[in-house]
Amino acid sequence: MEIKFRSMLQLFYSFFKSLVGKEVVVELKNDLSICGTLHSVDQFLNIKLTDISVTDPEKYPHMLSVKTCFIRGSVVRYVQLPADECDTQLLQDATRKEAAQNKQR
Repeated sequence: MEIKFRSMLQLFYSFFKSLVGKEVVVELKNDLSICGTLHSVDQFLNIKLTDISVTDPEKYPHMLSVKTCFIRGSVVRYVQLPADECDTQLLQDATRKEAAQNKQR
């Protein structure tokens, strides 16, 4: 089970690394949504965003002065990706390959 989880994390890590420099929206578990440019991601799916803005500045006025943030992977609920930047065929192929490898184990 642990091997499957690690390989799935590696798949997401590789996918997010391909989106560095693109604009994404990260929704946190506390309902805060942050829009920004993906600067980096690590193997724990921690995310660093630059040029950030919050989607609800009235609710989070203290975030207006923040321009860069580091987000711990465990507090992320969703990451909204630009549709034109997602190679869905590549992602589907990688998922199928991963599933086939897991069946062989």
